[in-house]
Amino acid sequence: MADSAAISKPVILTGAQPTGRLHLGNYLGAVRNWSAMQNDYECYFFVTNQHAITLPKVPAELRKNTYSCLAQYMACGLDPEKSHLFVQSHVYGHNELAWVLSCICPLGQLERMTQFKDKAKKQISVNSGLLFYPVLMAADILLYNAHVVPVGEDQKQHLELTRDLAEKFNATYSPTFNVPEPYIGKAGARVMSLQNPNSKMSKSDPNQLGTVDLIDTADVIRKKIMSAVTDSEGSIRVDAENKPGVTNLISIYSAITEKSVAAIEDEFAGKGYGDFKKTVADAIIAVLDPVRQRYDELIKNQGYLDEVLKAGAEAAQKTAWKTLSKVYRKVGFPERAR
Repeated sequence: MADSAAISKPVILTGAQPTGRLHLGNYLGAVRNWSAMQNDYECYFFVTNQHAITLPKVPAELRKNTYSCLAQYMACGLDPEKSHLFVQSHVYGHNELAWVLSCICPLGQLERMTQFKDKAKKQISVNSGLLFYPVLMAADILLYNAHVVPVGEDQKQHLELTRDLAEKFNATYSPTFNVPEPYIGKAGARVMSLQNPNSKMSKSDPNQLGTVDLIDTADVIRKKIMSAVTDSEGSIRVDAENKPGVTNLISIYSAITEKSVAAIEDEFAGKGYGDFKKTVADAIIAVLDPVRQRYDELIKNQGYLDEVLKAGAEAAQKTAWKTLSKVYRKVGFPERAR
């Protein structure tokens, strides 16, 4: 247990890089769950623009995508009246805490990170930021003493490092940090590409027909679903090995409508893929079209988005200062005037 004052609600924190459009997999596997948590947790949702520069970015696009990411979050239901919405670079403390944590983090533990090894294989020159990324992520989480962190399967290893560093700091200096627990959404957590159903849906998919973006128009969504890969059998049932395309569409429809797989198989017994795809498309459009419309309103009002970011950063900064001051005192740094 941390030695901070008790709070009325447990803290949940998560962030995403501003890499462009969010997609249906992001929504079903993560963002929808975040919206539902706002009444039960003290929520910190932020755009991780400092993490984003571990790979080359065009500065103007990074700024544009930061606003776009925020607007998409809000269009999906993240409410600045209920949650702290901010940009990582607007809060002092993330990098400062990361440095302290790096001094108790074994180098070998970073070099064994699966994401680092995978990305290092694909690059001719690997920057140190790519190696250091998980320590900054740990600082992001521990700076707000998060109790729960929604993570995907690809980030579970990084959260384990965060837990290790929290426990190591607590043992070395005295109880300071909560040891965060993962929250992994179940429904729709593995949405696959519509064109290659053996791979996860991804914004980097070279075939754009494989990914449904949250801000796609209804016509574009329908086109993508109607062109989704299926098979020649014709039956609508779950069989991940032999019918990955149909299985993926059933999974999406189940997550969108909250109908059971058995109910869906009964609903479409004896019907063709055309009817099934049309129904799936209609269900997705019913959920995402209001998101797109709200996004279109928000992205045109940068002044309002700036106000949201300012308020979110101010609230986050208060918590960050408290945590960082405590950490600095415990490691032996003199208190600094503010």
